[in-house]
Amino acid sequence: MAIRLHINIDHVATLRNARGTRYPDPVVAAQLCEQAGADGITAHLREDRRHVRDDDMARLRAAVTTLLNMEMAATDEMVAIALKLRPDVVTLVPERREERTTEGGLDVVGQRVAVAKAVSSLVGAGIKVSLFVAADEAQLRASRELGVQQIELHTGEYCHAPTPSELTKLREGAELAHALGLEVAAGHGLTRHNVLEVAALSEVTELNIGHALIADAVFVGLPQAVRELREAVLRGVARRPRGA
Repeated sequence: MAIRLHINIDHVATLRNARGTRYPDPVVAAQLCEQAGADGITAHLREDRRHVRDDDMARLRAAVTTLLNMEMAATDEMVAIALKLRPDVVTLVPERREERTTEGGLDVVGQRVAVAKAVSSLVGAGIKVSLFVAADEAQLRASRELGVQQIELHTGEYCHAPTPSELTKLREGAELAHALGLEVAAGHGLTRHNVLEVAALSEVTELNIGHALIADAVFVGLPQAVRELREAVLRGVARRPRGA
């Protein structure tokens, strides 16, 4: 594929934690996703451990055979955990305990000192770093200045209101990030229905999708949900201009 599909397995852990059981196991979910064709696994270790926990991350690091992307806040605690676990990629995201889910992109401009400190430690250890940001010129340029390899565009606004103007923002953000020499990922709120237009953006090389896929899996099973999502992504890629 011209685009990588990474599956976020956080909400398998959410379901497990709702009853305090050992099942369903997010590590087993990750393995099923890989077997069904996922190019990587994403997991967000939050400060409050509301879904994925430390032991889950350690087991994922041992079990994942494709690529492990660890989402986390730019804090000393999380950097220390990442340096010990050594995921393939760390994606720095904003985080508030009060939020239901990530509400927007990381404010790289306003939190430059903290983000730069985390990036320096992770890059210095040889870990690829991605910043989860809005499709905003100032945030994209600041990300580039910090020396990260990749940004992930926050697609939540587009998914909540899939208007031409919101898609234009994503397209222009992807084009600018690519022109700055950054790899471009995208994620948040994407489903097999709304992913086509995002996958059609030529500069996007990676998608991170979780909640909608786990919801689909309730009805069709996890492997089938991955396959159906992958087919939708491929239909989007097919819309790219010839040669892109």
